[in-house]
Amino acid sequence: MPIMQAATFMNPLSIRGNSRIMEFKLIEKKKDSIRVEILDADETLINPLLHELLQDKNVQNARYTTGHPQLDKPVLTVIVKDGKPQAALKKAAKALANQYLETRQLVEKQLG
Repeated sequence: MPIMQAATFMNPLSIRGNSRIMEFKLIEKKKDSIRVEILDADETLINPLLHELLQDKNVQNARYTTGHPQLDKPVLTVIVKDGKPQAALKKAAKALANQYLETRQLVEKQLG
């Protein structure tokens, strides 16, 4: 039986997109997987996050389900082969943040 918890991840997993903050709420935690509900989901950030998670050799699977658009909140599920799923999610978020920062710095350097 899964352990049910309600917790909100702190930074760096509160992500600002489209002038709102996307929050992750832990809804299920197992040894090799987590399920997090995404509040104020921004798919322009979720899809790259999923891509980054799936690049991690320790991640067995990562998926994003939306359910009914008016009744359900989107849920991100991360299953790992090795390590902690929370660590994989944090690592992916940090890598994605670094990619966006590098892109911003490049644009500012080249365009002034």
